[in-house]
Amino acid sequence: MKFAQSSFVYFNYSLQDAIRRLAQFGYAGIEIWGGRPHMYRRDLDDQIDALTRLLAQNNLTVCNFIPAQFRYPSILCSLNEVVRRDSVAYIRSAMDNAMRVGAPSVSVCPGMTLRGESGEQGWAQLRRSLLQVLEYAEKKNLRVLIEPAHMWETTLIRTVDEALRMIAEIRSPRLGVLFDTGHAHVNGEDLADAVRKLKNVPLHIHIDDNDGASDSHHIPGAGKMDYAPFVRALNEIGYAGFVSAELGFQYTREPDAAVQQSLVALRALFAQ
Repeated sequence: MKFAQSSFVYFNYSLQDAIRRLAQFGYAGIEIWGGRPHMYRRDLDDQIDALTRLLAQNNLTVCNFIPAQFRYPSILCSLNEVVRRDSVAYIRSAMDNAMRVGAPSVSVCPGMTLRGESGEQGWAQLRRSLLQVLEYAEKKNLRVLIEPAHMWETTLIRTVDEALRMIAEIRSPRLGVLFDTGHAHVNGEDLADAVRKLKNVPLHIHIDDNDGASDSHHIPGAGKMDYAPFVRALNEIGYAGFVSAELGFQYTREPDAAVQQSLVALRALFAQ
């Protein structure tokens, strides 16, 4: 199994520093977080060549691009057309960045409808946005991955089944799922069963731990998740992509130790 880390944990560092550190600690991949100060919109346009050289020099693969989301600056399900259109434009700008650094995919969050708004209308707006994002993805040869979330992050797609419903409605081979263990655990989903359902769609994995009450993004093994059935399920479906740790804000002041501990934990989990 190949292991990556989201650059988000290096929130207080440059993207270049994040690349160097992850390579130094032994990671094979990096997920580039698309917020500031890393790779938001066109902030790093004048540094792209140097960034791609740095990635190559450090033998680090960009396994996914994560636009900054969760209400700001993107709400793909918004009933306000100005907001929805701008959100689509933002995701497209993230796709431009993904292509520049060689990422194969961009992950998107379903978004929150507002209190009193129709869930059906929000679903329709999200589907409309995804169709427009996928039209752009076709031009860029990228995959789009829906990330099921939890009640604090979305009113629309929380479970794998709900993500698969959207995929069935849209019917694009470019549309898949980013499965986050932390979200699934908070939602009470069985991790192994959920993974088995994703055998036939584009798939990427986020791994982090929590106690089941909140999405705290702990180092794998620091919470209450039983990862053994999840690991077996990934092997059963023949998953050959990256398993990418996504650590929380609590690690951002001094990230190096947590990043190294995560890799040790991942190697132990997948060595079983």
